[in-house]
Amino acid sequence: MHKDHGLRELTVRSVILGGVITLLFTAANVYLGLKVGLTFATSIPAAVISMAVLRLVGKSNILENNIVQTIASAAGTLAAIIFVLPGLIMVGWWQGFPYWTTVAVCAIGGILGVMFSVPLRRALVTGSDLPYPEGVAAAEVLKVGFGSAEGERENKKGLRMIVVGSLISAGYALLAAMRLAAAEVAKAFTVGSAATAVSTSLSMALIGVGHLVGLSVGVAMLVGMLIAWVGLVPWLTARHGLSGDVAALVNSTFRSEVRFIGAGTIGVAALWSLFRILGPIVKGIRGSMAAAKARQAGEALPLVERDLPIGIVGGSIVALLLPIAGLLWYFTSGTAIASGIAPVIAGSLVYVIVIGVIIASVCGYMAGLIGASNSPVSGVGILAVLGASVLLVLFYGHAHDAAQTQALVAYALFTTAIVFSIATISNDNLQDLKTGQLVGATPWRQQLALVYGVIFGSLVIPPVLDLLNKAFGFAGAPGAGDHALAAPQAALISALAKGVLGGDINWSLIGGGAVLGVAVIVLDEILRKAGKMRLPPLCVGMGIYLPMALTLLIPVGAVIGHYWEKWADRHPNAEFVKRMGVLAATGLIVGESLFGVAFAGIVAAAGTDTPLAVVGDAFEKPGIVIGCVVFVGAIVALYRTCRSACRAE
Repeated sequence: MHKDHGLRELTVRSVILGGVITLLFTAANVYLGLKVGLTFATSIPAAVISMAVLRLVGKSNILENNIVQTIASAAGTLAAIIFVLPGLIMVGWWQGFPYWTTVAVCAIGGILGVMFSVPLRRALVTGSDLPYPEGVAAAEVLKVGFGSAEGERENKKGLRMIVVGSLISAGYALLAAMRLAAAEVAKAFTVGSAATAVSTSLSMALIGVGHLVGLSVGVAMLVGMLIAWVGLVPWLTARHGLSGDVAALVNSTFRSEVRFIGAGTIGVAALWSLFRILGPIVKGIRGSMAAAKARQAGEALPLVERDLPIGIVGGSIVALLLPIAGLLWYFTSGTAIASGIAPVIAGSLVYVIVIGVIIASVCGYMAGLIGASNSPVSGVGILAVLGASVLLVLFYGHAHDAAQTQALVAYALFTTAIVFSIATISNDNLQDLKTGQLVGATPWRQQLALVYGVIFGSLVIPPVLDLLNKAFGFAGAPGAGDHALAAPQAALISALAKGVLGGDINWSLIGGGAVLGVAVIVLDEILRKAGKMRLPPLCVGMGIYLPMALTLLIPVGAVIGHYWEKWADRHPNAEFVKRMGVLAATGLIVGESLFGVAFAGIVAAAGTDTPLAVVGDAFEKPGIVIGCVVFVGAIVALYRTCRSACRAE
């Protein structure tokens, strides 16, 4: 398949189907992200839907289906722009989302993200040993789907494990939606004069992710989580003094202080990761240039080595600077900072390009390390808005009136939105290219498909945002009602911009996190030289930054995956057994993701948070007991089923 495979790849029907799936996934991700601050990875469910649809049409192949999931995943990932743009509503700058302005922000930033990450393919995909858990999982789904059609026994077993895992995770998600089983278990408590909490989301997808990312990443996230909830939260609550609702105090301390410490750790770890991969990045750029020269000289490169020509990449980046400048000028026209804005816009263009390159590299690396859906892109957004705000302070200072402050906060958020679009697509792009590498796809066709996905997503995001703003509003925005959507990341990022430009941000928290990050980097380097298990600093930072509910089960899944692989090593057909474990874990992600899409649609149509609930609040305690028992039992049953299938081999 790797050389002149003769298979249809970037077809009209793959683009159309990718666009249709995009509408569904983008709308679902926008709603869920604004409601709970989370989005889900769309690659795997898109691949599953694509195989089902194109198989009905006939004459489909693995590469055509790969293009569909590439388009849909790009658009679904671009929906993370909701972590920034609602901030413009919250600070009172916008009352709605101007359609073409919002489209332009998403599209320009997204296309820049594609272009920045083209030379990174050689550095971080083909030239590295990063695991790319979701990229590998999507490739396995595609391989098994088409392998089973050929009647291969092992692939049929693998497909069965995906289906079983999917049914188990979707079944539990349905029970949780009906409120017959708990979706999350949380308990805040005091320890002497301090307080902390323990919580976990009963999400089988997190178990699957943990299995895929491996023990080193899982342990690093556990370390970060312990730093946050055993160290920082108790220490800070003891300093504040216990008063009022303990759970509210713990949550407030985590959101307003610990997350900023985590952001500082992520920032230092991200810069260190960039420093570590500068060599491979330069090598990848040189490889792209060498490949372009070889093509110009008439040399036939293998299909799997053909990226978009470096001339097109560079030309596209330069060409996009003009519309960015136009957007920034239009955004500030008639405002308190309109006069003399030209040098600020020029500085912003330099900032977008420089920070864009850094963020594309860091996000691509993070996606390769722990997966696109677990990569802390919102942490990158925090760093981006801090950088933009600090630059504006250097230019304007703090001595300005309220109207100018509001305009500068809005400008910082708008600039960050462009950078954030770059980050989200870079976070997804290399994951898709890893899938393509594993199935023998042509890189330039995938890169073009990613551009299509960006455009499709950009067209659908503004009306969905506008609809949700009119129906619910956003918490903290002027005139927001009781049912306003929380939009937690947008609230945090807009608070940061106001804090920096207003001169009242607590830099000590971010600085403390940076010092902590340096300590973790030193420890990781000691472990590396000693040949011990690593402690990736970015993952430690994520363990601090993300709520415990979203991280606790990832180390659990990593431990399960570790012992599964140890058992597999004793099996005569070890690679097959390991692959079956990967497919079982993939099924857990697929089932919950597909149910998430369906449930988001039901919620939006019904206009209530609990449209499938069959019991009320009085069933909360029984639901926790039932949930824990069913959850553990289902995971045990899945791996026993997988083990039985492997023993029969």
